[in-house]
Amino acid sequence: MRIQRVYTEQPLQSGNEVLLEEDSSHHLFHVLRLQSGDSISLFNNEGGEFEATISEIGKHGASATIGGLIREEVPPKLAIQLLLGISRGERMDFALQKATELGVNRITPVFTKRCVVKLNEKKRASRMAHWQKIIVNACEQSGRALLPELDSPAEIGNAVSEQTAHTTLLLDHRSNKTLTEIKKPKGSICILVGPEGGLSSEERKLAKGKGFTGIKLGPRVMRTETAPLAAIAAIQTLWGDFAF
Repeated sequence: MRIQRVYTEQPLQSGNEVLLEEDSSHHLFHVLRLQSGDSISLFNNEGGEFEATISEIGKHGASATIGGLIREEVPPKLAIQLLLGISRGERMDFALQKATELGVNRITPVFTKRCVVKLNEKKRASRMAHWQKIIVNACEQSGRALLPELDSPAEIGNAVSEQTAHTTLLLDHRSNKTLTEIKKPKGSICILVGPEGGLSSEERKLAKGKGFTGIKLGPRVMRTETAPLAAIAAIQTLWGDFAF
């Protein structure tokens, strides 16, 4: 039986006991039907994953006793940041989930001209919490012990102006350049992807003026939730964790 991995914000140290968060407790006992004495593993975004045993089930949640360190997550060969045009509902959720599974290190949701999602302060906080939960769940499923950083949504002008990655790429099916023509990045890379309808010509010009290189991913036009995943997988294969 596969050991359930659980993210917690609590400090983790062998021999200590921790009270798990409400959502995690509910999932373990009301969905997975685990009981006291069952084994799980815990991680808290500090890079380590620990053995743990469910020790108590109470009305305020579940407690777990921390065992030995299972592993420390190895730093990636290439740090990948995704500037992702904000799209609607399930498209955005899917892109965040799969980008996390593919090993992206930082995600910046980006407001663009053709973005149909409008977020006031209250909606922004709610959407950020929702996106963070998707990322956590993807890390639990995929074996990651370090969560990708999720930035607050930014306007595209600010997002492209604040880049410090060694290589910055703009996904653009109009470009004649492909990934194989890009010089191998030195440690970090940033990818900009538009929302439904893509980036406007002014936004593409802005990004290129800030040093972004336009690249295409083959002869087809991909949807906003497909393009970043194809790009990340290709980048991981050429220079990152998929390269052997």
